[in-house]
Amino acid sequence: MAGQGAPQLEPVDATGLTLGIVATRWHAELVEQMLDRAQAAAKACGVERVTVLRVAGSVELPVVAQALARANDAVVALGVVIRGETAHFEYVSQSVTDGLTRIALDLSTPVAHGVLTVDTVAQAVARVGLPDSPEDKGWEAVIAALDAALAIRSV
Repeated sequence: MAGQGAPQLEPVDATGLTLGIVATRWHAELVEQMLDRAQAAAKACGVERVTVLRVAGSVELPVVAQALARANDAVVALGVVIRGETAHFEYVSQSVTDGLTRIALDLSTPVAHGVLTVDTVAQAVARVGLPDSPEDKGWEAVIAALDAALAIRSV
């Protein structure tokens, strides 16, 4: 797993912070699990207000994340992109990554990339935070975004 060496992401004290989450409708069961875990992380961190918005697919994530970044202290984008037989995977993965990064830098608002880019459904299942999943990307994305928001506040 690529997660080797990753830090333990424990809840942070995010009292008073607001969080926006945008999640795709593609691969609904997988994304719904990540969204549940993301909301659990926000609650564990004491987030004051969580706004959840849904979009059709991953390409739509950046524009909605941008709107959320204008209104919140941190943003999390959740989705699943599974490699197929065409170059579509590369185009979608790159455009989402570039878009989310640009928003974070342009608005100085942490935008966590919780979009799984995997080769198979099994790889996605291993990362969505099920009880037997070795990774929990929804939880991790929220903790990372809130941690970064707190760091920005301390500057």
